[in-house]
Amino acid sequence: MTINLFDDNAWASLRPLSFTRPVADLRVGILTIAQKWERHLNATAGFLTIPYLSIKYPAQVGASLSINGSVCPDEGLLEAIDRLRDGEALKQQELLIAYRAPYGMLPEELNTLKAVVYEPSIIRILHPEDVFKNNDTELRKDFSLLTKGRSSAILSSTNVILGEEVFVEEGGGAECATLNSLSGPIYVGKNSQIWEGAHIRGSFALCHDSQVKMGAKIYGQTTIGPFSRVGGEINNAVIWGYSSKGHEGYLGNSVMGQWCNIGADTNNSNLKNNYASVKIWDYTLDDFRQTGMLFCGMIMADHAKCGINTMFNTGSVVGVGANIFGAGFPKTFLPDFSWGGAQGFETYRLEKMFETAEQVFMRRNLPFDEKERNILTAVFELTKSYRS
Repeated sequence: MTINLFDDNAWASLRPLSFTRPVADLRVGILTIAQKWERHLNATAGFLTIPYLSIKYPAQVGASLSINGSVCPDEGLLEAIDRLRDGEALKQQELLIAYRAPYGMLPEELNTLKAVVYEPSIIRILHPEDVFKNNDTELRKDFSLLTKGRSSAILSSTNVILGEEVFVEEGGGAECATLNSLSGPIYVGKNSQIWEGAHIRGSFALCHDSQVKMGAKIYGQTTIGPFSRVGGEINNAVIWGYSSKGHEGYLGNSVMGQWCNIGADTNNSNLKNNYASVKIWDYTLDDFRQTGMLFCGMIMADHAKCGINTMFNTGSVVGVGANIFGAGFPKTFLPDFSWGGAQGFETYRLEKMFETAEQVFMRRNLPFDEKERNILTAVFELTKSYRS
């Protein structure tokens, strides 16, 4: 079975996280949204996204079922989608959730489909903070999906294990660590390791080929994606993969994309001194938006990096390819491909950024190919006005 996951207005409101991917490629819980739908439907997913992303994220030609890539699956949705007939669209008020129609139907033709109303609540990822806000719920759902009917690998007796919801994939392990699943499940992916002295509370997921370093303190509602290494103190954060926060310092109520690196002793604030609602930059509004949240830390897009001792204010948004360094608190909106810090910024020249990206990819034995270059070039052009 093949399906397509389509982008709607959520793609725009999720920038800068979505500049480099379709919405369904966002990780929330253990899996990306696309992986969730693939597993639940036993399907292969394609993407209906904007042109510059479609070369890397192609559609499944001929697929008749299309699902909104910002919506996370649950039992009710799966049942409703299974009942959809050709020519029908599942909707919640004005939100198009899914439809069955011939591949290639134009957006303006979707209004001709027969509407099927869906009333139960859904989880939709519409703004960047929705990723960490919904991570606990999605992590628990993914944990059940991935572990149902399976047996965990055995952990070493050197560990202190509290609760019974700890699952370790083949090749995963821990030594002399505290794993407390009394408040939520703990998932350790294939070939991932938790090093000595780490203290972890669920809900927590460490995806495949990643490491938690010695003495790390990780609180619940946290996901570390594949090929990542983390240390220090982390709380309610989602790191998508191929990224490092390897040293002391605090990361909380935050999202960190792929190919990012946070320097030693870097900290982010997640609570304003006056306990006011946190505002963050919104690319759709070209202005700051009230989140209505008391705790909101940092949103860091792909390929962003910061130097040692960087201090991020509450509600900081760090754009694609930004390179932040220096003393003091940088401003809370750090544009894509900006270079500098509290003392001021200049443009991070694309060719210089490519040199770094090529080295980073090489360390993972991956090619920094034309597709990656073209996507970053498109983002560079789209975001010029923010650097002026």
